[in-house]
Amino acid sequence: MAKGVFIHRSDSIYDDSPAERYQFPKQYLRRASECIGDWVIYLEPSKIRSSRGYFAAAKIERIVPDPSFAGMYLALIEPGTYLDFPNPVPFNGASGIVERGVLNDGGKISGRAQSAVRPLSIQDFNRIVDLGLAESADFLPRTGDADMATIRREGRLQDTQVPFQHEVERDRIDYLGSRAVRDRMFRRRILAAYDSRCAITGLRLINGGGRAEVEAAHIRPVEHGGPDIASNGLALSGTVHWMFDRGLVSLTDDLEILVSRQANDPDSIRSLINRSGHALPPIRPLDRPHPAFLAWHRQHCFKA
Repeated sequence: MAKGVFIHRSDSIYDDSPAERYQFPKQYLRRASECIGDWVIYLEPSKIRSSRGYFAAAKIERIVPDPSFAGMYLALIEPGTYLDFPNPVPFNGASGIVERGVLNDGGKISGRAQSAVRPLSIQDFNRIVDLGLAESADFLPRTGDADMATIRREGRLQDTQVPFQHEVERDRIDYLGSRAVRDRMFRRRILAAYDSRCAITGLRLINGGGRAEVEAAHIRPVEHGGPDIASNGLALSGTVHWMFDRGLVSLTDDLEILVSRQANDPDSIRSLINRSGHALPPIRPLDRPHPAFLAWHRQHCFKA
């Protein structure tokens, strides 16, 4: 097993769905196969306008020939492992190139940086994950398990070489797999996508401590196979989140707000909805709720 970088762009000609599959030609089969059972990091090319850089991590479950395209293969993502980074990590940031493996002996970017599928060292993987998941005080949990800041204070996430590197690697992987951590990272990602504003009421409420009262809702719940990706999320106030999870409200593909006919007080529900009658879209079009997740909610949760 080995870690890797998969280059992805939203306007790609390839049949990619980062939380589910990554399509690639046969020339990358050997490199991609080495990542089976291990983690990869997605990278959006720098030439893309407003590139997200390294924007997510996921674990490769298996690789299969693409039944629809001869000579193409699909790297299938292990369900529940995809995670959007709250902090997109630029390829060339304030401290220089973060993926040191693409540099040649002279410290210049080599041709390896052009490979759509390429190996990633443990050190580079850890560095990118640390930057992608770094937490600010505004989003730290009020209670709960040790967070990334605590781990850093304990000296376990230093960027210098330490003995027993496999234990340091395991620390990152355990962190990526923690449900409590993933929920916290998903909240940060969704709040940033919607500027801490409830998509249905339109309200942006901040408490006295500077913390947004809005919550991050999965459209298709994690327990039903929903991924931790921005297009599977909505920023909702607590009451609306409760109604959404219980199927009293839902959304059409064009984000029109639906109110269940089974609600005992539909007029009160409608009084909470913003005047447009449509959910407010996220700041970036890429983060817009995906029709597949909205359809799942209407079919399996909404009480029409």
